[in-house]
Amino acid sequence: MFFDGSRYLRVKDYTVAGPDGRPVKVKRARPLEEAEASFVYQAKEGDRLDLLSFRFYRTPRKWWLIADANPEVLYPDELLRPGRRIVIPPDRVV
Repeated sequence: MFFDGSRYLRVKDYTVAGPDGRPVKVKRARPLEEAEASFVYQAKEGDRLDLLSFRFYRTPRKWWLIADANPEVLYPDELLRPGRRIVIPPDRVV
């Protein structure tokens, strides 16, 4: 279900009742670590998280580092609104 290197691989499963009452395995919410900002980037028209990830980390797969470092914004469309200041955290190995 998760690719090698996924930050969810080590998150434990737990079981909840589905809408029909049958047990369903789900992942627990992954606790977010406090991110130290390397710098702040001002979003521009046409920015995408995968492209920013490639620009700053040389891989499009670490877009979630940027998303996690900006927890006050729930949706990428809001995060990437032109003019918004985005925290870009340091790269880290997962």
